[in-house]
Amino acid sequence: MAVLGFTLATFLLVLYVSSVANYPNGKVGRSCHGMVPEHGHTAHSDPVHNISVSQMTFRRGDQIEVTLSGPPFRGFLLEARNAEDLSGPPIGSFTLIDSQVSQLLTCEDVQGYAVSHTSPSKKTKVKVYWNALSNAPNNVKFLVTVVEKYKTYWVKIPGPIISQPNALPFTTPEATIAPLSTLPPVSHLTKSFSASDCGNKKFCIRSPLNCDPEKEHACFFLSFARDDQSVVVEMSGPSQGYLSFAFSHDRWMGDDDAYLCIREDQTVHIQPSHLTGRSHPVMDSRGALEDMAWRLADGVIQCSFRRNITLPGVKNRFDLNTSYYIFLADGAADNGRIYKHSRQPLITYEKHNVTGYPKNVGGSRSLFLLKTHGALMFVAWMTTVSIGVLIARFFKPVWSKAFLGQAAWFQVHRMLMLITTALTCIAFVLPFIYRGGWSSYAGYHPYLGCIVMILAVLQPLLAAFRPPLHDPRRHIFNWTHWSMGTAARIIAVAAMFLGMDLPGLDLPGPWKTYVMIGFVAWHVGTEILLEIHAYRLSRKVEILDDARIQILQSCTVAEAEGHAFKKVVFAVYICGNVTFLIIFLSAINRL
Repeated sequence: MAVLGFTLATFLLVLYVSSVANYPNGKVGRSCHGMVPEHGHTAHSDPVHNISVSQMTFRRGDQIEVTLSGPPFRGFLLEARNAEDLSGPPIGSFTLIDSQVSQLLTCEDVQGYAVSHTSPSKKTKVKVYWNALSNAPNNVKFLVTVVEKYKTYWVKIPGPIISQPNALPFTTPEATIAPLSTLPPVSHLTKSFSASDCGNKKFCIRSPLNCDPEKEHACFFLSFARDDQSVVVEMSGPSQGYLSFAFSHDRWMGDDDAYLCIREDQTVHIQPSHLTGRSHPVMDSRGALEDMAWRLADGVIQCSFRRNITLPGVKNRFDLNTSYYIFLADGAADNGRIYKHSRQPLITYEKHNVTGYPKNVGGSRSLFLLKTHGALMFVAWMTTVSIGVLIARFFKPVWSKAFLGQAAWFQVHRMLMLITTALTCIAFVLPFIYRGGWSSYAGYHPYLGCIVMILAVLQPLLAAFRPPLHDPRRHIFNWTHWSMGTAARIIAVAAMFLGMDLPGLDLPGPWKTYVMIGFVAWHVGTEILLEIHAYRLSRKVEILDDARIQILQSCTVAEAEGHAFKKVVFAVYICGNVTFLIIFLSAINRL
């Protein structure tokens, strides 16, 4: 028992080690051509950083030191272009001076065409070498994009022009000032959204189902109301960062038409975007949206906009006269930069056409296969295996009568363990069916699950070759069987702790951790109580035997009292165990 308790405590401590979030790593190769960060904000037009070079003339094969300097900045993208064709591809190649600060990028399938940062740490000066290749033009101009913070950046800051010795003097063409693009106006909502028209005039998605954002702050609400050839969208939910929804052809994130309402200080930015794989959304132009409005109140973000049902010629926007799965998510944001949602998005159960007949639908943050996986594992490793272990350890003398050719305790124990193995096997394959293979996003949980699966299958196979009772090898079998079973139970508990926090299940609130700790304490406490009782009963019988008196009747009475006590403890334990199980199963059912 001491070893079991120590191991369980060790696992519980390990489970509280938090993961480290990743930071931007400067691998922005897909921005090489336009040099525009995909941040969804407008670039500043008054640069405060500058580029300097070690010499103003060059020959093919020369290496020129280029320095970027200015107030503290976090990111940059530096390129050299043909001064007579700044929209053309990068020219030459770069060599790093400090690889801790800068890194080479591959642009136009050429390594070293551009240089960027390696981390978001603040820096005031970066030095690199530019190499003049044999095909270098007569005049080369350096350009840099500098990011001070997510919403503050400058695009294509012009640097010096360097020329070959015999090149004609380069005259900078007269600048043409392009008109600033006008963003659609954004207004402020004066009152909260209402769910009164859901199912009548609006197509609504709500969580919890049938909640009303006008009355409940915890209500996640998304509605679509058709108005001739356009759709008015309303979205509401509690969040300090952002709310988002997306139209998807399947239940997987990627190649989706998404819309975000991002909180920044006391303002909300409404931003269309598109998703490519499981990466950061790419922000798109807001030109397709009209009548944008927002509201912040009591920790709730509300935003609305109008868009046409079809947007021919507008890239990444889906036609809304087709059925899609609809995702609804929320997450953290900092200075306008959004972070990955910490829990699984709400996903509709089936595809819907939001411009069709108004409906009132719900969704789930955990798909059926994953909910079934969790439920089966809870039943197997909280209830059936725990009861089976207690019966084998403490109830052999209580239920020793034969039943179907074997002792009753053994038949019950074997049945419960076979059920545990069967449930584990079924539950084990469900995530693989759902993911279509191995998941690299589930941390240590799948690795622990594989170990549990192997041990769960080996246990009945080992039991099938159990030596006879008085065989010399029986002692080895008993210890091996106990060790493997104990290891499987401990690892299963650790896997359940980790699995409860995975986005695919993500049981709500911190209570789940306390309930699981309560279950472990309940089971371990019961085992300790029965161990103490068994020890005291054995000592009592030994004392009677040492006194050399007529002990047959006394032993029988003591054993009967011991059996009655065990049965009472067992009944109470089962009630508690099933209570813990029902708590988890009901929570899974509500996801």
